[in-house]
Amino acid sequence: MERRTLGNDGLEVSAIGLGCMQAGFRFGEATDRQAMVALIRAAVEQGVTFFDTAQVYGPFTSEEIVGEALEPVRERVVIATKFGFDVAGATAGAPAPLAQDSRPETIRRSVDDSLRRLRTDRIDLLYQHRVDPEVPIEDVAGTVKELIADGKVGHFGLSEAGVGTIRRAHAVQPVAALQSEYSLWWREPEDAIMPVLEELGIGFVTFSPLGKGFLTGTIDENTTLDSSDFRATVPRFDPENRRANRAFVDVLTGVAERRGATTGQIALAWLLAQKPWIVPIPGTMKVHRMEENAAAAGVELTADDLAEIEDGAVQLVAEGERYPESALKMIDR
Repeated sequence: MERRTLGNDGLEVSAIGLGCMQAGFRFGEATDRQAMVALIRAAVEQGVTFFDTAQVYGPFTSEEIVGEALEPVRERVVIATKFGFDVAGATAGAPAPLAQDSRPETIRRSVDDSLRRLRTDRIDLLYQHRVDPEVPIEDVAGTVKELIADGKVGHFGLSEAGVGTIRRAHAVQPVAALQSEYSLWWREPEDAIMPVLEELGIGFVTFSPLGKGFLTGTIDENTTLDSSDFRATVPRFDPENRRANRAFVDVLTGVAERRGATTGQIALAWLLAQKPWIVPIPGTMKVHRMEENAAAAGVELTADDLAEIEDGAVQLVAEGERYPESALKMIDR
């Protein structure tokens, strides 16, 4: 698979990574631990080298599964995880509201715990999961800088951070990557975030690149979402909003049929075509979907394809917020 570079310090990853949130955080299906281990190892064989997890996915379950799966191939892959919440009293596999906490002592403890769960001596890319308004970002970046000097961390990342935070953090410790949502139906990062990333040489790791599965065309207003499925709490997935938002899928369908690809593959190929420093990390619990997503790296859209998608989507506005209100409050702007 094509490789891409995140940041200015040579962090090289596969053009499409694997988001491993679903290894510990359900989208309506219980996690089968050994099936997820097998899926992650199959992804390596497909050329995927970039795996994204976090301590709160589960909590802890995703990191444990990723660690087990990648231990035999550790030198072939890049592992990213995240800190930023107080998980001291959390119980493995029992999701619960967690308070933000990016104090230096919490970061250091979180990293040591993540290293143990991931069965490794270094975290290749360490993100602050959400910006903590109670802790200056300079203190956060300085702590990660010390962890890099100690050899426990390779590179520093931010997630859902605003322009001001990115600049302040980068001045203390170069930021290799920003992780935020970006897809055909969520293009807000194009306005202010992406120009700053390009200016500073920061990579863009895009989560939910398939619109939490919606842009694959397999979900419509008649789809029943299980109560355990996170998407059931997301306003954008209300049935009426799903009906309206099918217009985004329609934009992709014509190109997909002409190119002999799936709508999901065209959605991923569109992202890859936007900038050479964008790396999508679609997640899945199914091997055939992982293989489909990985194959999207080989779909090269023409100028006409891109123009058709742009012309079709430029007037569309997605109906419904992308998160419930409680999650929106934690996004830095």
